[in-house]
Amino acid sequence: MAEKTSRAPLVLSEDESRYLQDLSQSRSASVREVERAKILLAYSRAEPLLRISKSVGVARETVYKCVDKALAMGVAAGLKDLFHRPKEPVIGEEAKAWVVHIACTKPKDLGYAAELWTRSHLARHVREHAVVAGFPALSRAAKVTIQRILTERSLRPEKIRYYLERRDPEFETKMREVLLVYREVRFQELQNPGEKPVITVCVDEKPGVQAIANTAPDLPPVPDEHPTVGRDYEYKRMGTLSILAALDLHDGHVIARVEDRHRSQEFILLLKDIDTHYPEQATIRIVLDNHSSHISKETRAYLATRPGRFVYVHTPKHGSWLNLAENLFGKMARTFLRHLRVSSKAELKRRILLGIQEMNEEPAVFRWTKFQKLEREDSVTIL
Repeated sequence: MAEKTSRAPLVLSEDESRYLQDLSQSRSASVREVERAKILLAYSRAEPLLRISKSVGVARETVYKCVDKALAMGVAAGLKDLFHRPKEPVIGEEAKAWVVHIACTKPKDLGYAAELWTRSHLARHVREHAVVAGFPALSRAAKVTIQRILTERSLRPEKIRYYLERRDPEFETKMREVLLVYREVRFQELQNPGEKPVITVCVDEKPGVQAIANTAPDLPPVPDEHPTVGRDYEYKRMGTLSILAALDLHDGHVIARVEDRHRSQEFILLLKDIDTHYPEQATIRIVLDNHSSHISKETRAYLATRPGRFVYVHTPKHGSWLNLAENLFGKMARTFLRHLRVSSKAELKRRILLGIQEMNEEPAVFRWTKFQKLEREDSVTIL
């Protein structure tokens, strides 16, 4: 005869039933949670406790505890262990704080050669200095113990996350100026699409484009055998070239030069190309960074010969991401520069110019769309 229980039935909502069903079939959850999900599902169907114990493969006491917790505190409590601490921890809070302090100190500051800790190195240092520091409980701490202490404080001292320090005191002012230019271009296109009294272009350089040659021919894909192009690991460096480009923010047209170097004289040649491309009566506004070739004596001398023709708008220092020309170079890197192999620098130059010509055949207008910061500042000014 099936065992009868005096316990109350477990009534599950649709969401709880669906959650337990998914958890009972999970391959990533812990075995303990999967077993308890099966127990609660079976009990909600009024199956006898003994049959649940046998079908799940656990002791009856486990079934009793799981069901009682779910009936008393809910399904979530039935899936988890109740917090219990049979005795005070051997490693106290002060000892953990000492470990955290050591983890936040570079090894080189403690006399080691390493720049960053490894978990093994940190655990060894803790064991060797725990007694002297007054924490003998840590003298036998294993690496996993140190791991738990660091995890509690969300620390990973063996990792590096890079950042860029803001070194331009006028960063906000210059950024606002650039964003105002982008917004003005946007308004100009919406209100007067045919008129361009001021033409805005973004100018930048992409140096160090490598001319890399294969040492063996590429192998084409073969249906049902080799789905990808085969390429030998070895290659030969043939030198580098620099791309100097101007991106028209109105129609997406790209004016570019490919040179061996990017000095003032090459930049002046790009300015002359820009000057030739646009109508004589238009003012050309250029968004660019503070590279030495942009503001050199030679460049200023050329600009003096064309008074009123060019207007500079500088991006802040370490703010090149504000220049939409960076998006243009990103598109090049994702398209015709991707996995590029050539036999000479001359071929690299020809291929780059061909790629730019293809981009101009189907130009894409790059627009800046995030103006929330300007709108917030404008609203504060109005108030």
